[in-house]
Amino acid sequence: MGDSAISRIDSTLAGDDFAWSVTLVGEDQSDKLATLAHYLDDGHSTSGDGKRVPSGYAYWGIGPTIAWSNASNDPTYMVIKVGTEMFRRQWRTISPLVTDECVHLVSLGVGTGAKDGMFLETMHRANPSMLYVPVDMSAEMLRTGSRTAVRDAHFPLDRSLGLQIDLSLDGNLEELKQFLDRLVGDEAILFSLVGNTVANFDDDAEFLDGIAKVLRPQDRMLVEFATTESLAGDAVHAAEAEYRQTRGFVEFVASAVRYNTDLKIDLEQVRFTGAVDDESILLKVFWQNVGSETLRMAIPGSRPVHLKPLDTIRLYTTRKYTTERIDQLVADAGLRTTHVQRERFRYARRQNPFGLELRLLAPDENAPTPLPAFDVWK
Repeated sequence: MGDSAISRIDSTLAGDDFAWSVTLVGEDQSDKLATLAHYLDDGHSTSGDGKRVPSGYAYWGIGPTIAWSNASNDPTYMVIKVGTEMFRRQWRTISPLVTDECVHLVSLGVGTGAKDGMFLETMHRANPSMLYVPVDMSAEMLRTGSRTAVRDAHFPLDRSLGLQIDLSLDGNLEELKQFLDRLVGDEAILFSLVGNTVANFDDDAEFLDGIAKVLRPQDRMLVEFATTESLAGDAVHAAEAEYRQTRGFVEFVASAVRYNTDLKIDLEQVRFTGAVDDESILLKVFWQNVGSETLRMAIPGSRPVHLKPLDTIRLYTTRKYTTERIDQLVADAGLRTTHVQRERFRYARRQNPFGLELRLLAPDENAPTPLPAFDVWK
């Protein structure tokens, strides 16, 4: 690389105990704010299907990053607390398969960094030359989460490189694929997509399909899904209650609007509604203007948005999947399952049908290849 600034980073950081982190920022953050403003002015709806915070933006910025950290460390948020322990057990079982096949870790959505720390501790022991590439839309989430992971695993800072990009954009996924090809060559990558991230997208199948296209035949992907063994009405109501009961989570879902607009959100006006959709429980979390007057919401750099009575802003989307639905998502993305770990939640006296499923996936060489658009008409 010659005498470039990049080529000098290693020697510059060597022995420096300042809290540096190395991140490549791939997007103009003012563009992200403009996109958020567009979604927050997307028509009137009384059911959370108009104005919304799109996936990824719930974590975008320092306010939501702090709010997510607080929610994740809330001792009353049992899903996170128990889920982390379940993940530790599941990872312990799957990890020998990963270390036999993969060298490097690319974390797609770093979160708090707790799970990445588990990956790094095991994988670095097996492959000391590995690289850690955390990827997130939120530069603040990227910095705080990856630093936690590196610190917890005692992972060398000069083997970590963060990438700030929005994974929901096809163009960004293509850039990510090319970047990783140049970075690691033919060495196999473990892509991690944990925390039920797939479920947070409006079109979960489309998102997983896009991510799957980044994988090469030698790569593997570890995906975590929230699961349900029932689609009955009482299971839907239990899913609503699971998220509603933790104040830290409610504050988190409201944080993207609170920190990026001047709208004062009363947490009592945040609604949780579940429904059965495509062999899964779809949960929408939205704020509603329950007053009788139109509210004016200002967003920096954009024209004001007017919220009529009963208008809503969807703050968050998530799902709990049946095994059949997960099988379909995986197959439709051109992937196959090489190993799976399932476990049901057992933290309460009252039994519920929910749990977590961790799947190790590989590209399916037998999956049909879609025709290019110009061939469809022949």
